[in-house]
Amino acid sequence: MYAHQSLQDILFLMLYSGVAVLALTACFYLLLRRSNAIAPEVTPPRALRRWTAAFFATAAMSHVWWFVLGVYWLADDRLIRNIICIMLDHITLVPLVMALLLRILQDRQRRIWPWIVSQVLVIGGAAVGVATHNEFGLDLMNYCQVAIIVIFVTYYIYALVRYGRWLNENYADLDHKEVWQSLLFAIILFVIYQVYSTNPGDMPKEYLSQVNTILIVGFLLWRVETLQELSAEDASTPDVEEGDADNSTTLDIGALLQRYCEEPKLYLQHDLTLSQLSEALGTNRTYLGQYFAQQGVTYNAYINRLRIDHFEVIYHEAAQSLRPFTAQRLAYECGFKSYSTFAAAFKLFQGMTVTAWMKLQ
Repeated sequence: MYAHQSLQDILFLMLYSGVAVLALTACFYLLLRRSNAIAPEVTPPRALRRWTAAFFATAAMSHVWWFVLGVYWLADDRLIRNIICIMLDHITLVPLVMALLLRILQDRQRRIWPWIVSQVLVIGGAAVGVATHNEFGLDLMNYCQVAIIVIFVTYYIYALVRYGRWLNENYADLDHKEVWQSLLFAIILFVIYQVYSTNPGDMPKEYLSQVNTILIVGFLLWRVETLQELSAEDASTPDVEEGDADNSTTLDIGALLQRYCEEPKLYLQHDLTLSQLSEALGTNRTYLGQYFAQQGVTYNAYINRLRIDHFEVIYHEAAQSLRPFTAQRLAYECGFKSYSTFAAAFKLFQGMTVTAWMKLQ
């Protein structure tokens, strides 16, 4: 709410108030509701729910302090009002977004406090602007925040790549676990935020900012309620150097996989994790993960390769028996919980779609 004319636009004030109420409602929903409305079968991380709720509450409060400062305090000093309000947005909303984005990654606990402490630079820029009553302080504050955001996004790309590798090394089924959308969300959100905070006053941008807030609330609710909480045991998987296990150990693991996974078709179990497989083999999951690394495959690729091979077998059996069947049902019988995951894995291993392959049979 930069411009004075926004206080005289009844339609905008209604939208402004409605968005604040929406954010606050979403906050209480995440804090008080025990089950998911979007994906009831998913149990999301509790920490992520709390951080997202805190972001929604702060987004609602942001609407309050912009209105209060614009109407009851500093109404005649637009520069100081903007510096203070933008600073409050910077030091609350931005770190909260960073915190919830980091909590989305469940392979390990990542420190949040450095990103909170970095906001001291933003506060310093705001102090310069207030003390000198000059827009230089506002620019300095924005430049500091841009630098912090660029560093964070760079780090987040690295963390996201590492997280994707960890998922493939520990899980055969990635449904409700992949989080690549969070990177797109972070980049788009930070770009929109910087454009808005550095180009104040236009009513179209005021309206657009409220629409963006609605979209952000919707995306985050979807993200929280469709992200499965992963076990602490899997998240604590230690890093292992390739030379830590001898050749006899890895050879034994190969034989154990044949005996306890491939022959009894353990890979058909839904949501089979590396920890569960290592327990079935009676071995250490660290060495099991190292075995797959030495073979040049991930755990995800190993299990899904077996599932695709099994699909081909039962497909031909079903076709020869002339009994009715669907690819979706056969995929589920092969251990895939979703057909989209099966279709992607099939195309990866076979180099063609399921439909194209079936036409050739």
